[in-house]
Amino acid sequence: MQLGRLGIWYSPDKIGRAQGVADFAKTVEGLGYDTLWYPESRGFESFTVAGYMLGQTRTLKLGSSIASIYARDPFTARRGMISLNELYGDRFILGLGVSHMPMVEGVRGHTYEKPIPAMRRYVDGITRDQPGSETWPIALAALRPLMLKLSADMTRGALPYNVTPKHTAEAAKILGPGKWLAVEQKVTLETDPAKARALGRAELSRYMVLDNYRNCWLGLGFTEADLANGGSERFIDSMVLWGTADKVKEGLRAHFAAGATHVAIQPVHPEGDTTTRDAIMKALADT
Repeated sequence: MQLGRLGIWYSPDKIGRAQGVADFAKTVEGLGYDTLWYPESRGFESFTVAGYMLGQTRTLKLGSSIASIYARDPFTARRGMISLNELYGDRFILGLGVSHMPMVEGVRGHTYEKPIPAMRRYVDGITRDQPGSETWPIALAALRPLMLKLSADMTRGALPYNVTPKHTAEAAKILGPGKWLAVEQKVTLETDPAKARALGRAELSRYMVLDNYRNCWLGLGFTEADLANGGSERFIDSMVLWGTADKVKEGLRAHFAAGATHVAIQPVHPEGDTTTRDAIMKALADT
């Protein structure tokens, strides 16, 4: 499987109803995006919603971003990935992640293990003694160097989330040539600074309390002050590209210049405003 240049990252939970999910997938496909990435949500089971969206489209790839390793055992993940690809023409990418302690222990009732050993065991459980598994469309949510290295050693590549072009450049060096580096980037076409940053802070608020992201941001040169009170302007402007389409495209191209092989655009918009969401995707489809 080849991964194209541009994708969309969006949660079906923001849509809710089945027909809306189908219509959204068709819109993404119609705009020419290569892949639609979606999270392990509370509303839709990951593999089920992938199958539904694959069934509503013809060429669009669907990528879990991510499917939690605590949600299903490696055998089930393997069979789910293989089944979706056999049923829908090799259009499913299995993105895996270790998730976060509150989701693992608080929501699922599992014990959150050390990320690197846990992920290594899980991927090994999927691929061990499986002919051709080195080409399977598996990639890992990876932020720090050790997980990026594991992505390169055991899968097709990495799926960094909430990062900057500086991180993309560092990740590209660790992954090396021939690996996927599919970077998520939040965007809005709001040109009013106060409104754009308010949208950004609302979107980022759920991540600001998670240690995995905070540690990554601190490693990228942000300070505790940048992460306080909803995020400094410097931090928000780095995490959510805003402004005219040309300005946002320039920010997206910075990831490619840093070594990204794919950029997944996440539209940021007022809650429920699907018109603005779709306008963002349309305006950026030719980046």
